Amino acid sequence: MVTSITGTTQNLGVMGWPIAHSLSPAMQNAAIAAAGVDAVYTAFAVEPAGLSLAVAGLRMLHFRGWNVTIPHKQAIMDALDEIDEDAAAIGAVNTVVNDGGRLKGYNTDVVGFLGGLSDAGFDPAEKNVVLLGAGGAARAVLWGLMKAHAMRVTLGVRHPEKAEALIESFAARASLLGTKLAACHWETETFRGAFSHADLVVNVTPLGMTPHVEDKPPIDWRDAKPDAFAYDIIYTPEETRFLHEAKALGHKTLNGEDMLVLQGAAAFELWFGQQADTAVMKQTLREQLAGTNLSGRVQD
Repeated sequence: MVTSITGTTQNLGVMGWPIAHSLSPAMQNAAIAAAGVDAVYTAFAVEPAGLSLAVAGLRMLHFRGWNVTIPHKQAIMDALDEIDEDAAAIGAVNTVVNDGGRLKGYNTDVVGFLGGLSDAGFDPAEKNVVLLGAGGAARAVLWGLMKAHAMRVTLGVRHPEKAEALIESFAARASLLGTKLAACHWETETFRGAFSHADLVVNVTPLGMTPHVEDKPPIDWRDAKPDAFAYDIIYTPEETRFLHEAKALGHKTLNGEDMLVLQGAAAFELWFGQQADTAVMKQTLREQLAGTNLSGRVQD
């Protein structure tokens, strides 16, 4: 963080309701300090009823930009001047950039999700993927898999009608990108068949988050391909039961830590036009997780 805040200091932040749990201020201020940028990043609680007023205020106060978290990711889109392709496809904004009073919304969760996979050495192109869950986080992950040209994505869920609605909203884009989409209840033979052929299995449900660490989606890793990759976007605990059981059988695993850091780094680059020090951001994240009793939210 800057040691002296002056009239030239750029203001940034994260809005949500509630927001006290957010790790973004610690991570972004660490990146700001490492880059030597004259800026400061804070958290501000915005009630849903006051969202449009908050956006107007940040615009008029010339905030350089801000992150957006629950419950404002969809609602804020109507208050912005322009929406990036990823955010439009996902239907949610997690980053806003203010260029001379013009507000543009982005979604960097796609960059974070795919960046984590890339760093782990996995390429989704032409692969069979099972996606567990169809909530808000699933939209960014599904869009990322489609952009990466996954061959087939099967959504395994408790409520197939919810997943089918999600698929329908992506149908046209999936057709253009060549990704086949399907949805089914995760306790059916159809799902078990898809799971047994999956190259990548991604958990986007909250099952297994702190404090409910014994929970997991109803899958048996003994039915998976020996080289299937396990990805859980939860980052607290560091290793969920979903990942622990996969690792015990020799599967390569990845948690949501890299996704969180890389989506934050992508936002940093949008604001400042330079790369963030992701090593510093990750170290800060781990320090915060070690010293805080968090509820284990899926992404910030």
